[in-house]
Amino acid sequence: MSQELISKIHQLKAEKNATIIAHFYQSPEIQDLADFVGDSLAMAKYGKDVDADCLVICGVKFMAETAKILSPDKTVLLPNQDAGCPMADMVDAKSLAMHKKRHPNHYIVSYVNTSADVKALTDICVTSSNALHIIRQLEQKEILFLPDKNLGHYINTQLSDQQMHLWPGFCRTHDRLNAEDVKSMKVLYPDAEVLVHPECDPSVVELADYIGSTSGIIHRASTSSAQSFIVCTEEGVIHRLRQNEPEKAFHLASSKLLCQNMKKTELEDIYTCLLNSRPEMMIEETTRLAAYNALDQMLALS
Repeated sequence: MSQELISKIHQLKAEKNATIIAHFYQSPEIQDLADFVGDSLAMAKYGKDVDADCLVICGVKFMAETAKILSPDKTVLLPNQDAGCPMADMVDAKSLAMHKKRHPNHYIVSYVNTSADVKALTDICVTSSNALHIIRQLEQKEILFLPDKNLGHYINTQLSDQQMHLWPGFCRTHDRLNAEDVKSMKVLYPDAEVLVHPECDPSVVELADYIGSTSGIIHRASTSSAQSFIVCTEEGVIHRLRQNEPEKAFHLASSKLLCQNMKKTELEDIYTCLLNSRPEMMIEETTRLAAYNALDQMLALS
């Protein structure tokens, strides 16, 4: 049945000049079906540049919103509209507007894992792959980073002349991992390199041999001389790691590293959304333009 469904999806793609863009945290069958697989920054860039009339975003809601913000003339579909991001929901436009009113001097840096409404109130967006690079270029001294306190804490440890204010949000998936989980894996695999996403708790980050975004972790595994790795990020990335480096061993740090929202997208959802051209992502134009400015500033400094 899956192969028949995949054939139907390819047929609809051709009819509608559509492209399928997936995140590394999607299930293996979705990654294998996609025309492009990447982290949130790469997904945004690909969707903006690809010659297609329709973008099928296999990820979570903020990723589809980002695609629509950058590609307003393209139809953007989110196959499963229930695929949200709990971390993105930890900051809303009303709360951020209140903060800005109380602290008008704060320069707002938003992780791309935020809603379009929040991006519209943001000075510049960042991703885990470019956050440190961008923030080091900023001249503003009063910075509010949101919503991920763990990523923000890691960035603060790398800054010499400023300390950002941090919003109290976090990724529920990465934050489940604790230092004892990693230490237990290091006992089992003493020669393994520990690859850690900066959304993890600081106690986990301290145990890392390498700290980086999803794409950074993939690159590190390819360039490192190590033959064994303990992977401290969502389990979906293991599929790409094993594809790229079949001779190396990859061990997920904990079975807790599973994002249920990222796994909500199924083949049937992709087929149905292409067939019916919905659920389509729509963003009010004033909001889109304000959010576009924050993303455009990010792309300019990346």
